[in-house]
Parts: sequence; C-alpha cells; structure tokens
Amino acid sequence: MSGLTIVIVSFNARDDLARCLDSLRDAPPATDHDIVVVDNASTDGSAETASGRPRVRLIALPANAGFAAANNTGIRATSGELILLLNSDTIVPAGAIDGLVAALRTAPDAAAAGPRLVDGEGRPELSFGDMVSPLAEWRQKRLLTAAARGAPRALMTIDERTRARRQPDWVSGACLLVRRADAEAVGLLDERYFMYLEDVDFCAALRARGRRILFTPDVTVTHLRGRSRQAAPAATNRAYRDSHRVFYAKHHPRWAPLLRAYLRLKGA
Repeated sequence: MSGLTIVIVSFNARDDLARCLDSLRDAPPATDHDIVVVDNASTDGSAETASGRPRVRLIALPANAGFAAANNTGIRATSGELILLLNSDTIVPAGAIDGLVAALRTAPDAAAAGPRLVDGEGRPELSFGDMVSPLAEWRQKRLLTAAARGAPRALMTIDERTRARRQPDWVSGACLLVRRADAEAVGLLDERYFMYLEDVDFCAALRARGRRILFTPDVTVTHLRGRSRQAAPAATNRAYRDSHRVFYAKHHPRWAPLLRAYLRLKGA
C-alpha cells in the first residue's frame, strides 16, 4: 500500500498525457506513490502512450465512462492513503505534489486540497470558489468574461484571489488531493456527472461531513485547459448542460425548473 495514488483520466489526449507523465517521471514526488492511468476508450493512441512506462499502471476501459466514473475506477483499483485526481492536461513541477501532501497532512480536519493552477503562459485560473448557485455563477462568469477581454481590474482580481490561502467550498478536480477515507465515506464521485461539476459536488459531500477544503497557493501546477472542448465542442457543451441539470436538481431543486426552462428557450 503506497502513501499516495495518482489517478489520471485520459480521453483522446495523447500528447497532453505524455507531457503530464513526463513531468511526473522527471520530477517524481518524494512521497511513496503509484500512478494509474484510466483511459476512456481513446482512439488516438493514449493507452499505448501510458502502457509502456515504468511505475504507470494502465486501466483501459471499453467505452467512454466519463470523468467521474473513470476516476472512481482508478480509486477502486488502488489503495493509497491519499488520492490525487490529476488531469491529463496538467504539467506538475518538482515539489508540487509533496507540497500538497504536506498541506493536507498538517490539517487533520481537512479532507482535500488543491493548488494554484496557471495556464501555459503562467496566468492563474479561478480553480476554487463558493458553492455553485445562480448568483455565484453569475459573479464568476462576469469576472472571467472581463478577464478574457483583458480587463486589467479583472486580471488583477484573479491574481490577488489566487495568491491567498483559503478554505473555499470547492477546488478544481484538475488537481485535487483527497484522503481515501473521506472519499470512500462519501461514496466517491457521483457518476451521474459525465463531465463538469463533479468536483464541486464531491467537495460539497466532503464538507457535509464537517471536513474542510484547502486552497494552497504556494503550490503551482500548470493546467493546459480547454483541449476537450476544442476537440469536441458540441459534445462538451452538451455534457456541461447535462451536468448543470443534475447539479441543480440535487443541490438547488427550487431553481431546477427555471434552469430547464432556460435551456429549452436556448434550444438546449
């Protein structure tokens, strides 16, 4: 039984997966660990990229089970005391995983921790936040839209927010370290989410047990996000809408009918 299990879900992201695994090979965490890649029936050679690597175990699924279900498959097939859910489109620098492990181990009342995520040019992303609700989503989208336009105040706000230690409602599943005992206590990730919002839902379940979520800004991981959306925009947009339906029905049932009506008006 290793101290840490790293679970990487891959779907048609061969080049990203290779970079991620290379970063783990070139600067492996000092923490005793094992790595499992769960491939969602990729057709681009992703499975072959993982299969020949030392210290990497491949689980090749016969069909695309989605992000939550594939992560659960990796968790159930391993035994590490700590579990790191890691996107295939991340690059992990030396010391980052050990920093996350240290942050979580020094906070016994915390269930999970996430790092500061930056894009390929070093710009931070909002990889944490308040519990998703109509108002919280409006605020977040407003800020991100302004940042995408290059608005200096929005960019400064994001930079400032991502430099302070926090105890948010959720951290991004792109790089999320969780104690196995806590993950198993909440039944792992809700597999009704094919993609999107499963991390927010998972953190909500952990918090419901009285456990804290940590955002650790002194640990930075590169996240080359958006690759799946670029490859299959229609499918990812559909998954995004479906996840919102599931999330609001579960957490905000009073808002769920309005969300469904709004999506119908948009033809979605």
